[in-house]
Amino acid sequence: MSQWTPDSRADAVDAFLEHAPVLPVLAIQRLDDAVPLARALVAGGLPVLEVTLRGPFALAAIAAIRSAVPEAVIGVGTVLRSTDLHAAIEAGARFAIAPGATEALYAAAAGAVIPFIPAVATASELMRGLELGYRRFKFFPARSAGGTDALRSLAGPFPQARFCPTGGIDAESAPSYLALANVITVGGSWMAPNDVVARGDWQAITALAHACTGLRPAR
Repeated sequence: MSQWTPDSRADAVDAFLEHAPVLPVLAIQRLDDAVPLARALVAGGLPVLEVTLRGPFALAAIAAIRSAVPEAVIGVGTVLRSTDLHAAIEAGARFAIAPGATEALYAAAAGAVIPFIPAVATASELMRGLELGYRRFKFFPARSAGGTDALRSLAGPFPQARFCPTGGIDAESAPSYLALANVITVGGSWMAPNDVVARGDWQAITALAHACTGLRPAR
């Protein structure tokens, strides 16, 4: 039986995603980068991080960050199956995000101790998530699924839904998403470029993260 209600699940997600206008999406390629990268992002004002399972050291990176950077709020991304969700919980993730949703994942998430954020790209997928008691979603792949026009269109029939658009978003396009009332935050990786991470320029990462904090326009 689910431990979540629609209200409690939405509140739990909001408690994380409302911290900052941008959610860094990180694929850790070297475990030694995990802690200094997290510290640099937190120092720049982005405390909520998504560590994706696309990186070879994702679970170890989550555990390392939880231990060394307690002020960071770590979520796990690219959750594709129930075993991914369980592994993320064991590693200490505070929330889980998928690039889509399956009935098996919804079933596993119903009893999970951390909130699950499914992804949708269509109205039908959104309706299924709402039917199951979800109100917060990743909108993915954001740019190719219609971008801000699609999110504006979804706001009419689905006013209870709010989104974290991810996919094809950068510093230039982020403000147009963040101006929408149904967008909580946006996901992206532009504040942690692979080449900058590879050379360990953590000051540059902090500066890029700090720039993200000013991207939300006044409504």
